Formats: sequence, C-alpha cells, structure tokens
Amino acid sequence: QVQLVESGGGLVQAGGSLRLSCVASGSIKGISEINWYRQTPKNQREFLARINRDGRRNYADSVKGRFSLPRDNAISRENVKTTVYLQMNDLKVEDTGVYYCNAVFRSVDYWGQGTQVTVAS
Repeated sequence: QVQLVESGGGLVQAGGSLRLSCVASGSIKGISEINWYRQTPKNQREFLARINRDGRRNYADSVKGRFSLPRDNAISRENVKTTVYLQMNDLKVEDTGVYYCNAVFRSVDYWGQGTQVTVAS
C-alpha cells in the first residue's frame, strides 16, 4: 500500500513559478515509478512528468523545458517517506488545473488527492 499527499499549489501570475511536492509513504520499495498528472476543465487527466526507480525522467512535450523533476529527486530504496518535487517555471494560464501525483506499485496505480494550481493572466 502507498499513500500520496500533494502540496504546493496556489495562485500565481502568468510567467511565475511554483514547486509542487508529493510525499509518498508506505511500501516505497515496491514503487517502480512516480508520475505527475494534471486535470483541466477541458481535458482528461494529462501526463506531465515521470521519474523511474532508476532515476530516468520523462516529460510531456507540452511542459518540456518549463517543468522539471529536480536532480536530487529519487525514489527511496527503503520503506521511508519519499518526496518528489515538480518544479514549474514560466507558468501559463492554460496550466491551470488540479495536479496529481501517481505511484505505480506492483502494476497498481495509487493517486493523491490533488493540489489546485491557478495561473492568472
């Protein structure tokens, strides 16, 4: 079992930055990847970024160059709390939405409750 808690959302002006946090607890050793998604009023849940257990990172084209998973992000090899950050720069109005953390644990998806990001023009 894995528990995920996101934080760091809020209201920001276009062009600004936010850093979201995802705290994962529980059976961390069994997690193969942690992902960030967002859901906007217009779209289905959209993939944004991924870190694998081996440290590889992938980004959606829509956020490449603006969003990043910091270099010190890693999925712990022990069952201790792990925090994965999503650094978001040069935010745009269309980035507004609810941002979710997702962990894949033995092929099962776990989700956090989400954190709201609102970008004002």
